[in-house]
Amino acid sequence: MGLVVSLANTGEPLFIVNREGSRPSHEGAAAYIDQAIDLCRRGGFNEILLRGDTDFSQTQHLDRWNADNVVFVFGFDAIKPLKARADALEEDTYAELARRAKRAFVEDDDRRARQPRVKEDVVRRKGYKNIRLRSEDIAEFDHRPGACKTTYRMVVLRKNLSIERGEKSLFDEVRYFFYITNDRAMSAEQVVYNSNDRCNQENLIGQLKSGVRALHAPVNTLNANWAYMVMAGLAWSLKAWMALSLPVSPRWRAKHEAERRAWLRMEFRTFLQSVIDIPAQILHTGRRLIWRLLAWRPQLPVLFRLLNTV
Repeated sequence: MGLVVSLANTGEPLFIVNREGSRPSHEGAAAYIDQAIDLCRRGGFNEILLRGDTDFSQTQHLDRWNADNVVFVFGFDAIKPLKARADALEEDTYAELARRAKRAFVEDDDRRARQPRVKEDVVRRKGYKNIRLRSEDIAEFDHRPGACKTTYRMVVLRKNLSIERGEKSLFDEVRYFFYITNDRAMSAEQVVYNSNDRCNQENLIGQLKSGVRALHAPVNTLNANWAYMVMAGLAWSLKAWMALSLPVSPRWRAKHEAERRAWLRMEFRTFLQSVIDIPAQILHTGRRLIWRLLAWRPQLPVLFRLLNTV
């Protein structure tokens, strides 16, 4: 399995590692995370936040990152001792977790009507097994992993589930999710949200697979495929660099920043069709080189604004 270490601010892949298919994705990740930390600091970042799922909470490195003033929020395996501690917490220790979308509906219920849940109705009508989320609660306690000398915050997310089949409720179930962090300023809610935000990495991996096709293996050797992955991944980085290079005028700041965000979030195929794949005619007249665009695209004014900075 390969490893992708990315910059969450822009979605740039900082490191792409190709390995044999039998190797776990997190193997050797700490070394590349260290290189990413050094790269970001040389790039001018003063604050660094590491995020990853449970496979990347490599406890033997947490003390070193903590001593290096690096903030981290990692998912943590729901091992039996942690679940026992979560079970032993007093009920008033838990607080209900209000997800962002739910809060938006509460603030403005008339802004948008909820869509009917067609899939859940089909599952219930056909009598399939269905796991329905009833509520989510959060709490926290201090925890020192076995490989660490420092105690860190352990945030526990308790999901109260109802197991149903058809119209009948079979039984209730509780599942725990744990997050470890060295940030004492963030609220428990923010820790969960920060960890969930790492899921955007899946979108990046999807773009590297189907957009620039960087994660394909077109040749027959490990190193050659690795080189191909890095070179193809640069196409995605170039898109991000073009977006970051867009000038922002103080008068049109809101509009220009929105255009920059649109380019950063744009899928690669859409970017190709909107910005790159524009038919053009190149004319040599005297001492001038004229580029004549033969089609119109809505993103052309943004592209011209970028070209004016060159």
